[in-house]
Amino acid sequence: MANIVEIHVPLTPAPALPEGAYLFPWIDQIEDFLADLEDGAAVEIYDDGEEHGDVYIFFITGESEAALLAVASRVATLDGVPVGAFAMVTDEEAPQFGMGRRVDLPVP
Repeated sequence: MANIVEIHVPLTPAPALPEGAYLFPWIDQIEDFLADLEDGAAVEIYDDGEEHGDVYIFFITGESEAALLAVASRVATLDGVPVGAFAMVTDEEAPQFGMGRRVDLPVP
């Protein structure tokens, strides 16, 4: 059974955007970052990200929980990513997302 880490990022608009600009450019930035990691890495995108309430959730999977949390920490510290991101450590058996052990990001 594969580990899954959900990266929950507050849906906070990026500051100082020009009028009419996309409010959450950091979503694309995170998706690009995660896609770039997939090439030869022990971490993969598990599923497409999605908005859920007041957060946007990214899903990654891999064998090592430590590697997954390291990637989640890197996501949380990317320029422009809103403060307050956290991870949920879970697996494929979880009945829905948001179930599991919460880990504040970045991890030390």
